[in-house]
Order: sequence, then structure tokens, then C-alpha cells
Amino acid sequence: MADRSWASAQLIEAAQAGDRESITAVIYGAHSHVRRFAEHLCASPQDAEDAAQEALITLYRKIGTLRATGALASWMFRIVRNECLRRTRLLFDRNEEAGAGLVTSAEDEVIRRLEAEFVAQAIRELPDVQRRVLIMRDVLGYPGRRVAEALGLSNAAMKSQLHRARNRLRLSLGGMTGPTEGPHDPGTTA
Repeated sequence: MADRSWASAQLIEAAQAGDRESITAVIYGAHSHVRRFAEHLCASPQDAEDAAQEALITLYRKIGTLRATGALASWMFRIVRNECLRRTRLLFDRNEEAGAGLVTSAEDEVIRRLEAEFVAQAIRELPDVQRRVLIMRDVLGYPGRRVAEALGLSNAAMKSQLHRARNRLRLSLGGMTGPTEGPHDPGTTA
């Protein structure tokens, strides 16, 4: 059973009241839990650590605004989830900006943004390991061995997860492809 003393109602209430020792105890106790959650959601270990730190900074700054002491864990995990999503969106936005010079009209820009949102949503819907492998390998460009090591997978398991992620993405985005994809594409008509 997990140690929940870091999140006791009495300790949280004291922290909400501004007691620095209580705030320190809550933050210290929450760190490993927040970090572990971030590692499951974020694309890379660096993003996980950054997201965990952001969540703890937010906790420090805003613990006085927490309404219910029992909601601390869910509040922290929501912050971590949002931070991981924000970091992933930044990656996509940077990639979009790099290709922004290729847009020829406002209509092309709207279509490009819609397509990017469809891709981002499809990636968000992938299972955890597949999403992390895909982002680290295809978006961030990390070598396969580094991805496997970072996620604690064998090289073969990492390749299998990457293959599954790419296939799921292809199936999810099948309706977006045009006639240039070939006769077997479900998005084309004969």
C-alpha cells in the first residue's frame, strides 16, 4: 500500500494556511508520485522531469486555492497531464512553424491546421507506450536504442510498439489521405 502521509488532510490544511514546513512536506512527498505519473504521460524523461517540476511549482504557488484537501492528488495529476500535453503541442507547433513558409493561401493554412489537429488527436489516443515511442522516435528523432533504453524496453519491443503505433495512426488518419495514396487506401474511391 502506498504511503499517503504526505497528503494527509491535516498536513494539507496547514499548507493551505501558509505553513512553510507543511508546504515543504507536501511538495517533498508529492514529488515521486508526480514524477512517476509524468514519466507515463510525457514523451521523454526530460519532459517528464520538467512537467513534474512545473506541477510542484504550481502546487507551491496555489495550494491555498485548493478547495478540498482530498482533491490534491487529482489536482496535481491534472496539472502534470496538462503540462505534458502542452509540451507535446509545442513540438508540433515548432514543426508547423518550420513549414509555415510553404503555405500558399489562407485556405491551405486552414487545411494544414485541421490536418495537424487530426494528427495530434490521433497521437493522443494511442496507448501510452505506443504514444511515447512514436513521439520519441518519429517526432523528436531519437535513435531507436535510446528510445528503448529510456522506456525500459528491449530494442525488439520498442520496434514492435513503434510499428503498432504507426499502423494505428495510419488507420486513424485513413480518411485524411488523398487519391495519391493508391488503390488500397480506404480514403479513395475507384
